[in-house]
Amino acid sequence: MHAKPMMSFLDSGAGFPVLLGHSYLFDKSMWSPQIETLSQHFRVIAPDLWGHGESPALPGSPASLADIAADHLALMDSLKIDQFAVVGLSVGGMWGAELAAAAPARVKAMMLFDTFIGDETDVARERYFAMLNAIDATGTIPPALLDYIVGQFYSQFAAPADVQQLTAYLSSLSAEQLRKSIVPLGKLIFGRPDRMSILDAVACPAHVATGELDLPRPPVEGRQMAEALGCEFTLIPNAAHISNRENPQCVTQLIVDFLKQHC
Repeated sequence: MHAKPMMSFLDSGAGFPVLLGHSYLFDKSMWSPQIETLSQHFRVIAPDLWGHGESPALPGSPASLADIAADHLALMDSLKIDQFAVVGLSVGGMWGAELAAAAPARVKAMMLFDTFIGDETDVARERYFAMLNAIDATGTIPPALLDYIVGQFYSQFAAPADVQQLTAYLSSLSAEQLRKSIVPLGKLIFGRPDRMSILDAVACPAHVATGELDLPRPPVEGRQMAEALGCEFTLIPNAAHISNRENPQCVTQLIVDFLKQHC
């Protein structure tokens, strides 16, 4: 039996460890606006999700986001890190919540940005699966779909360089990468069951925040998550789904203040 491969990750700074989870279709560099500041106060571990950035293809057939959370816990085990905080955005928040619920003795604080662990509506799920099936069939992201996806992540407040970088990254993905990692991960994410009940098992301090212009994960969902966790909710102005890049100063300050208080 072969050992599972390891995700690529950045390990920066010193202090209480903080595990960062990036969005689907991004990589660890998504957090670059925050990493420099966070590394001055904390030890920052920023992995690339399977099939994203420099990480190898999705190994085996993970059945759920809980499996993805377990892979990140295995990474922390390999680094001999016992207790840590989780800061996740989008799917990073989905597996981050799974991790906090599964390992309450290990996760000391949790921040969730632009995420939701309830299930998708039938209409949204069908739309996502139709897109993923189209990508799987052609082994590429068609231009019209590429424009749509980028528009779901970024608003008019995004830096043009960020929009260009995402467009170039998505255009560069190989058919193998798309079919072996991006499509199956997408189906796992968008086909997820309602997992709101796991929030009852989260024992650590938490904070939820959502960009005011987030299209795929609107603020109403963030408020629902915060209500279920009994924690504070922040609406991030002038930001869409990738809120940490559209309003980096606001997000960085939120993270530093929260972690300094609870870690």
